[in-house]
Amino acid sequence: MAAERIHFIGICGVAMSALALAFKRQEWRVTGSDVGFYPPVSTHLKEAGIDFYPGWHPDKMIADGVPDLVVVGNVASSNNPEWRYVQEHQIPYRSYPQIVAERLVKKNSIVCAGTFGKTTSTAFLSWILQCADYRPSYLFGGISLNTAALPSACLAESEWSVVEGDEYKSARWDERPKFAHYSPTHLLLTSVVWDHADLYPTADAYRAAFQQLVAAIPPAGVRVISEKALPLIKEPAAGQNIITYGAALTNDYLYTNVVQSPAGVEFDIVQGAEKFTLSTACLGEYMADNLTGCFALARSLGIDPKKITKAIASFPGLKRRLEKRYQGTITIFDDIAHSPSKAQAVLESLRAIYAGKIIAVFEPNTGNRRPEAARGYDGAFAGADEVIIPRLTHLKIDPTELEPPFAGDELARIIGATHPPVHYLPDDEQLIEYLKQKTQPDDVVVFMGSHGFRGMIEELIKKIGA
Repeated sequence: MAAERIHFIGICGVAMSALALAFKRQEWRVTGSDVGFYPPVSTHLKEAGIDFYPGWHPDKMIADGVPDLVVVGNVASSNNPEWRYVQEHQIPYRSYPQIVAERLVKKNSIVCAGTFGKTTSTAFLSWILQCADYRPSYLFGGISLNTAALPSACLAESEWSVVEGDEYKSARWDERPKFAHYSPTHLLLTSVVWDHADLYPTADAYRAAFQQLVAAIPPAGVRVISEKALPLIKEPAAGQNIITYGAALTNDYLYTNVVQSPAGVEFDIVQGAEKFTLSTACLGEYMADNLTGCFALARSLGIDPKKITKAIASFPGLKRRLEKRYQGTITIFDDIAHSPSKAQAVLESLRAIYAGKIIAVFEPNTGNRRPEAARGYDGAFAGADEVIIPRLTHLKIDPTELEPPFAGDELARIIGATHPPVHYLPDDEQLIEYLKQKTQPDDVVVFMGSHGFRGMIEELIKKIGA
């Protein structure tokens, strides 16, 4: 019997490609399409022997026969030719969260959610459970710095799963957050700070989505909740298992004595009369917060603390999470921080570690280019000495919208209102040359944004190292 065939419309997304690779390891025949392909995603797909092509071509999609199943990503608009063909010919299809729910989520479903920290927390928890021999299925929307030991997705046979619970919409036809599909029995909630203004027009609407997630945990389930998200729980029901963590003394798990250096972060976790010392090679003071949540959830499963701390110390982290891309006369970082709150956390951590000038190159995600997100930028870049806005990724503009998304010069003006100097440099070559000329020994350049910066990081490294 021939292997089943699955096609991914929008395969080049980090999470979609990870899922495609997981199906390939299960000996499915996998194909995919997207608007463009870039390393490292394209490299991983090619090395795995997955056939993919740019653009939307129904003839290529069915070249080797009609797929048994099509996974439709959010890139597939109503006019997407492949998506139209799937519907017209009644080919079985699923959205990304639907296929995750059906094929990956297990009886014991751990979901990591929150405005920030969820990808990192999902990866660390997946690694902790793997080291503890739970053999979980898992999925996170990042790329491990050790993909051989921990690829971004795994379909396993145990009754445990760990999934990143994204709050963005499930599909073009399904406005619910992705985490609404994952039936969590265990929840790690890291933070709730209004984001994705394109989908949640008010902070209350954003918070409501997470309140529904917390309420969906069964009575016998476990809720591990950051002190930053605790206000969501107004009146916990009797018997609910709620475990809190954070820097305040009132938490069940308290982190303290945080020490940062260019080599990583070390800190203590106090639970009752017990104290545990943890260390990670990952940078950022917020790693103490992330890892305390992971530690608390892993302990709630009965995993030995020594196994947890050993697993955490052995995991190198994720690409684009304060990833150090170059260290020489200056240091260059790459981070996915695409919102003001995430950028603020990254800059504060770098300021605590490095004495030189910090220059931030920032591109927000779609939601943070909306007019209603403007107030969130006030003071967010105080940790930087200088901010540069590059040419922003082109967005399709809905003609019915009263106000268009921010252009680069407008974003520079908004950030500059509370944090000069800010420059808008739409020419990539000019931006790279500016950075080369302006940086001095011991300075730091950090690129922050959800897009790939069009090879600027690599080009800057080449020029600095020449």
